[in-house]
Amino acid sequence: MHEFLHPKGWKPAIGYSNGVAATGRMVFTGGMVGWNGDCEFETDAFVGQVRQALANIVAVLAEAGARPEHIVRLTWYVTSKAEYLADLKALGAAYKATIGRHYPAMALVQVVALVEDRAKVEIEATAVIPEGEA
Repeated sequence: MHEFLHPKGWKPAIGYSNGVAATGRMVFTGGMVGWNGDCEFETDAFVGQVRQALANIVAVLAEAGARPEHIVRLTWYVTSKAEYLADLKALGAAYKATIGRHYPAMALVQVVALVEDRAKVEIEATAVIPEGEA
């Protein structure tokens, strides 16, 4: 559906892609934090907030007819790199449970704070619905 870009001779990218080429209808989400549809945080746990932020992305994409496998880029903003790295196994499980085994191009940035004080992560997504599916 999309072409994942990996230059010859590079070590494998694990949990992300170096680049993605796609053609179709583009869908962009705003930054999704780990609160529910009522704008309420149900947890202060980092992995729990990631799971909810990803679920929020999936819900917004669905409004445009997009699915998780249409995601071509994720940008993560985290308030603590240490919390991100603390339990990569649980983080990976939350990701796979929500997005599946689909690894778009990704960037992760540690920030001083997010607008929502309780938020530990904010994730933006770009998806491309292939021509013929849009």
